[in-house]
Amino acid sequence: MSHPQITLTVRHTPSALDTRRGVVRLHPEVLDALGLRAWDAVHLTGARVSAALAAPTDEADVPGVVLTDDVTMSNLGVTEGSEIVVAPADVAAAKTVTVAGSRLASVSVSPHMLRLALIGKVLTVGDAVSLLPQDLAPTPGSDPAGLRGQLSRAIGATWTNELLTVTATEPAGPVAVGPSTVVVWRDGARPAPEPAQPRTATALVRTSAVTAAEEWIDAEIVEDEIAVEEVVEPAVPLADLIGAEAAARKLAEWFDLAFHRPELLARLGAPAHLGVLLSGPEGVGKATLVRSVATEADIRVVPVAAPNLAVLDPNVAVARLREAIRSAEGPAVLLLTDVDALLPAATPPPVATVVLEELRTALRQERFAVVATTARAESADPRLRAADLLDRELSLALPDAKTRRELLNVLLRDVPLDTGIDCGVLAERTPGFVAADLIALRRDAALRAALRQREADEPRISQQDLLDALATVRPVSMSTSDNLATGGLTLDDVGNMVDVKQSLTEAVLWPLRYPDSFARLGVEPPRGVLLYGPPGGGKTFLVRALAGTGALNVFAVKGAELMDKWVGESERAVRELFRRAAEAAPSLIFLDEIDALAPRRGQSSDSGVADRVVAALLTELDGVEPMREVVVLGATNRPELVDPALLRPGRLERRVYVPPPDAEARAAILAASSKNTPLASDVDLTEVASTLDGYSAADCAALIREAALTAMRESLEAREVTAAHLDTARKTVRPSLDPAQLAALEAYAKTQISE
Repeated sequence: MSHPQITLTVRHTPSALDTRRGVVRLHPEVLDALGLRAWDAVHLTGARVSAALAAPTDEADVPGVVLTDDVTMSNLGVTEGSEIVVAPADVAAAKTVTVAGSRLASVSVSPHMLRLALIGKVLTVGDAVSLLPQDLAPTPGSDPAGLRGQLSRAIGATWTNELLTVTATEPAGPVAVGPSTVVVWRDGARPAPEPAQPRTATALVRTSAVTAAEEWIDAEIVEDEIAVEEVVEPAVPLADLIGAEAAARKLAEWFDLAFHRPELLARLGAPAHLGVLLSGPEGVGKATLVRSVATEADIRVVPVAAPNLAVLDPNVAVARLREAIRSAEGPAVLLLTDVDALLPAATPPPVATVVLEELRTALRQERFAVVATTARAESADPRLRAADLLDRELSLALPDAKTRRELLNVLLRDVPLDTGIDCGVLAERTPGFVAADLIALRRDAALRAALRQREADEPRISQQDLLDALATVRPVSMSTSDNLATGGLTLDDVGNMVDVKQSLTEAVLWPLRYPDSFARLGVEPPRGVLLYGPPGGGKTFLVRALAGTGALNVFAVKGAELMDKWVGESERAVRELFRRAAEAAPSLIFLDEIDALAPRRGQSSDSGVADRVVAALLTELDGVEPMREVVVLGATNRPELVDPALLRPGRLERRVYVPPPDAEARAAILAASSKNTPLASDVDLTEVASTLDGYSAADCAALIREAALTAMRESLEAREVTAAHLDTARKTVRPSLDPAQLAALEAYAKTQISE
């Protein structure tokens, strides 16, 4: 069935109440033309496709615009002023919705809370969605007021900034989340049980087979017979553990000694107990490794998800753990996943002592081992590493390009593919991806192929399906909230600036692309770059183009965002930023307005917070643990305010000056800004550019925009912008470059050259 559709101009919503709630505003006349009522769903088509709820604007508003928030614009791949197509949407009730998010959210927020946050929203695969509930038109079964308190207690004051990514829905297409929808995390986390009552509690036990079908079964649990949550999953053959061969051999040797040759250890005076702490980036395959090695050695695996225990009443959590240990008969391994959620290093809960004692007692049993996994070994309780607990450690590394290519070959081995699939190209385009991310990439590509070949007898996945899936699948180590959108820009799209582009290529791209060349010459690549220049000169634009050219994972952080009044929190945020960047390597950390993050020490009046942040930043840049495949790029228009210790060799040693545009560069900027603006024949952009001394790149773009608005003021039917409109616009748009500041920056740049 075809629907009417209307093309509208995107404008950012002025109402904070609409922000991040999955709502767009349309003029009542537009709603009538589309045959919609308030709060019906609409289908939105920009560079991408999305869906939202439509609410009416005021009668006085312009009919030709659609008011959206920043998240919706990002989902559509458009910016303010772009045009999108709006049409009524056929929305199905969602049976299941799978989302991915930051580690903090996935560990802290239960699927029950997720469903309450998403209830009443319309979702499509690939959308970013906020945890802010849709409370403008509440759906029966939602509890916005109570949910806010739960999310604040679970995540903290920053819960409103968390963004999730919708990775799968059943059925496909736009869906509405209702009270009966099952919402789960992408890593397979199970809905947390409700808090236990004095006599009984309810748990959810997931059963799964080799097929893709999954089933959720409610089981009644009696106080004295607390059931164990088990996930029965087929083990991956050892030959398919790409990139983990060395760790698999070591773990197999330990299993052989502990389970089959304990007498040999006893004769040599070593205890036969086996406790292992297995660390590695999230989604790299730690639990898969344990299952595969144990299956090969004919050892039973009893899995226990530590985050699920962490949200329970302490008595119930200990009883669950005790029952899991008791159920492990014969040679068995207790697999405790994400142990840092249950036993954190910072402020461990009182139940941690009891859990440690239970594990210590269990390890005294014969033919029994404990393997605990974590993505953040430093965040796990240090008491776990005691000699009678987890006294051995293994770690899995992030897959490099070669490993990713081999993983893709294995994952796509049994999938019907078109000819011409090049896993090498995909491996180069997936920096920071782990096995779980590549599986998600395969699933998203399969979904795209299925939608494209609904009637085909033998559907196949093409190379383009896999490449298109990269637009929606991001590494689990990256949060969508700090991921810099490149918009397809590359350095080739940056006009002029030849010297600046060459300097950035050498300082940022070469160390990440050609590490072997640096090693061959015996030199360490530069660890950081300071990009400085007058405001509006295009520093952030350059960084976006640089990220697009290098296919890098970029962590974009405003300097002030890392500042926190609580002692230790700012330093923790800096450490966490660098840890996530290392997990997503090769990556670029972009610190915008770095003068606010790292000012000269001893001159602040904030009780030493800024000084401690500078110290933490210096430690990460030049600490005991070297950075590998991570480059730091800072940007500022006040380089003299940055702490000098940050600018010495070994830290932000390369300083690149972005000068104001000259006449030739201004002409290129005007041409790029007006590529979608019809100009009259009397407009000579080269001549206009020659008269714009003191104008920055932002000023030039603003001049074109103001000239178009001037034409609209004369007539809403205007079809072109004339030279007269540009002359009028110049009276409004004045050069923003401060001559004194510009002179200071040029003097600073000359000083750097002379040094």
